[in-house]
Amino acid sequence: MKETPKSDNRRTYDAAFRAEALRLAEQSRSTQAAARLNIDPKRIYQWQKAAQTSVAAALGAALDPATAAELRQLRALARRQAQELDILKKAVASKRLRRVISQTPDQ
Repeated sequence: MKETPKSDNRRTYDAAFRAEALRLAEQSRSTQAAARLNIDPKRIYQWQKAAQTSVAAALGAALDPATAAELRQLRALARRQAQELDILKKAVASKRLRRVISQTPDQ
């Protein structure tokens, strides 16, 4: 028996087509607009993620070790401060809620 190779019915997209779809998605702030090109929005998300990853990797490779270390420290500090801000927001909201509850007359 001869084995016939399976036909690959997947659609392939060249780099120019991908770039245009990503440009449309960025301009309209929606992958649905780019999906009008008859592309699954999930595929556009994948292309966006791949583009961001390659750009970040290129930028990371261009940094000297001292700058890269400082960048890591600054990002960690930003994450920590964002967490602290969230905690403070929750504390303020909780305090306001307790104040509102205590001011309502008991029935």
